[in-house]
This record gives sequence, structure tokens and C-alpha cells, in this order.
Amino acid sequence: MSSVASPQRVRGLPAFGALRAELKPLIALAGPVALAEVGWMAMGLVDTMFVGRVSATALGAVAVGSHLFFAVAIFGIGILLGLDYFVSNARGRGDLDEAHRSLVQSLYLSTMLGIPLAALLWALSSRLDLFGVDPSVLPEATAYTAILTISLLPQLFYAGLRRYLQANELVRPITFSAISANVLNAFANWVLVFGHLGFPALGAVGSAWATVASRFYLFGYLIFYTYRHAVRHDPALLRVSLRLDPKMLRRLLAVGFPAAAQTTLEVGVFTTATLIAASLDPTSLGAHQIALQMAAVSFMIPLGISSAAAVRVGHAVGRGDSNAATRAGWAALLLGAIVMSGSALIFVAWPDAVVRLFTADVAVIAIGASLLRIAAAFQLFDGLQVVATGVLRGTGDTRTPMITSLICFWLVALPVAWIACFPLGGGVQGLWVGLCVGLILVALTLTSVWARRVL
Repeated sequence: MSSVASPQRVRGLPAFGALRAELKPLIALAGPVALAEVGWMAMGLVDTMFVGRVSATALGAVAVGSHLFFAVAIFGIGILLGLDYFVSNARGRGDLDEAHRSLVQSLYLSTMLGIPLAALLWALSSRLDLFGVDPSVLPEATAYTAILTISLLPQLFYAGLRRYLQANELVRPITFSAISANVLNAFANWVLVFGHLGFPALGAVGSAWATVASRFYLFGYLIFYTYRHAVRHDPALLRVSLRLDPKMLRRLLAVGFPAAAQTTLEVGVFTTATLIAASLDPTSLGAHQIALQMAAVSFMIPLGISSAAAVRVGHAVGRGDSNAATRAGWAALLLGAIVMSGSALIFVAWPDAVVRLFTADVAVIAIGASLLRIAAAFQLFDGLQVVATGVLRGTGDTRTPMITSLICFWLVALPVAWIACFPLGGGVQGLWVGLCVGLILVALTLTSVWARRVL
């Protein structure tokens, strides 16, 4: 790419046979990455399942705290998405030194971002009342969010290491770390939430400490693996300059900042929706949290496909093969559509059974099932929009998804959600109708942008 300000264009319409041939290497990369994404989201799912057995109030506290954490942390994680382009593009060109330097600079960038973001999150945790959180949820939500703040910096280090490894197609350690972290998180939740092995029953606060321990483990494991791999297979990484490189930092920011803005805008909409749900009642908030967790779990698979697409497209762009980039992009979109159609079927066919995995509260089950039916309507579009974002990121284009998210989510979806929730009396279901509208618009826009570029 000659300039990060001008994303590379790719041309051509691949035949079905070419798409089918591309699916094999795409799935080989996307499969482990998607498993890691599901594993990562499963940590929140486990927290919800354990805390959901305590009370609706504790479940609401986890909903507020976890979404607020990600609303802040996602900005730092989003900036590190620039590594998808730089590392994969450098690898496609055979410039491993630039790939190594990108990793080092990402760790500096994580530190510079993590400290102020943690300070912001800590400050917000003490003023959750400003967001209109239900008073019965407020004390536990405040404590839960404050504890999660401790895990922000290791979360960012993990994100940078992970993107470096997957851009080099080293995905198995990412999958293993996610699975083993889930085992650790489940055990720690069992001990700390309910009070086993001599520990006091801490409820939502115990779940927060379990999450903190799991995130430190994730970062520690990837550091260990990266060093061991470098010693055995890539000793040049151990000789890379550790000096701060302002020029490379600016390049990472040029691609990463729009990606960060896009992810922050998207996550911010769902966080805002959660805060609106928190102003309704604990039952609606608990149902919202369960349904959102399930929608997020299904989203993790196309998110993994999106990451794999960014790598496959980035490799092709790096070596100047526009036809391969085109095949990778369309194959990823096709795979994402197939996967999310399956998720939609599950949400339509068995919504009550899914919600019962988390709670026995009859009122929460009824509302949660209705939300999953709404989620079924946007599954296909949710998959297309996230995969299209990754495909465009592989060409260096992170600005188009940012602008699209700003307009479709914040200027259209959120106002529709608020109107449907309050003036029209739709409650939390109305809130979800608005989210559905936003996802459909983003998907149609980004897929159209990709199609115009390659046709």
C-alpha cells in the first residue's frame, strides 16, 4: 500500500469454483480464530451463567459493568486492529522485520493507551448513577466495574500479541489460551461466586475477580508462546529493536484509529442500549443481558471469519495479487452468511430453551425469548457487516466502516431504539428493534462498498 490514506483497490468477480477453492484455506485459518473468539466470549457467558443463579440484581450488575468495561477497552483494542493490515501485508511482501517491529510498537501503544483508559474506567465506575442505573443494581455494578479495571492493561497486551500471531497464521496457541482460560474462569467463578473451598460467597464481585485472573493468564500465556516460538523458529524477533519508533506508531494509528472509532461506535451503541435497559427494571435488564450474551456468542464466529479475512486479503494485497484478495473477500462473506443463518434458526426454534440455560426466573425467560426472536432477524446482517469490515481492513480501509457505523448506529438505530422503547411503549423489545435496524443498514452499506470496489 503506497499510503494508508488511500486503501488499495482489488478488481474482479471470482467464479464459484475459485470461491470454493478459497474456502479451504480460509476455514483453516478462520476455524481456530473463531473458536478463540467463541472461547473469549464464553468467559462472559460463564460469568452470566454463574451470577444468574444468584439474583437478577447480580446479573444486572454484571451486565452494566461488563458492557461499560468494553465500551472503554474496545477503543484500545480497536487501535490494535491496525496490526491485521501491517503484519499480514508485511508478511505477504516477505518483510518480516517490519512485522516484528509492528509487534514491539503495539506494546508501546498498548501501554500509552491502557493507563489513561484505565483511569477513565475507574472514574466512571464510581459515577454509574449518572447513567440512570437502577438503585438496586448500583452497588454491585460499581464494585464489579472497579475490579475489572485492573485487567485493562493485560487485556490490551493480549490483544496486540494475538493479532500479531494470527497475522502470521499461528492460531493454535490463541485457541488453546482461550479454552484453558475458560477452564480457569469457570473454576474461579465456582469458588468465588458461591463461596467454595473456604472462600466467602462474593456474588458478582467474585465473578469480577475470576475474570481479572483469566485475563492475566491470557496475556501471560501468549507472551510465553511468542518467546518460545521465536527461540525455536524465528530468532530474528529476539533481535528486533526495542526502541520507540514514532513513525511506525503514527502509521499504526493512521489505520488503527478509524478501526478503534468504528468498534467503539458499535460497542457503544450496545452499551448505551444496556444502560437504557438498566433504567427499566431488573427483569428486563437481566433478559437483555442473557439475550445479548447469546447474540454476542453467535457474533464471535463471523468475527473470527472477519479476522481471517483481514489476514488473507492483507497477504494477497502485500504480494500484489488482486485476484486472490477478491476471492478471499467474497469467500469470507459467503461463509459468514452461512454461519449466521444457522444461528438465526436456533434463535427462532428454541429461544426459551436457550434462555433457561442462564436462569429459572419465568419472567426473565419470557422476555429473553422474545428478544432472541428479534435477534434472529438480524443474525445474517450482523455476520455480513462484521466480515465486510474485516475484508475492507485487509485492504487498509478502516475509515469506511467508521463512517458507516457513526451514521447507521448513532444517527439512525439509537434514535429508533429510544422511540420504540419509550414513546411507543415497546420496552426492551422496542430497544432491540432499533438495534436490528442499525445492523441491517451497516451490513447493506459495507457489502455494497466492497462490491463496487471489486466489480
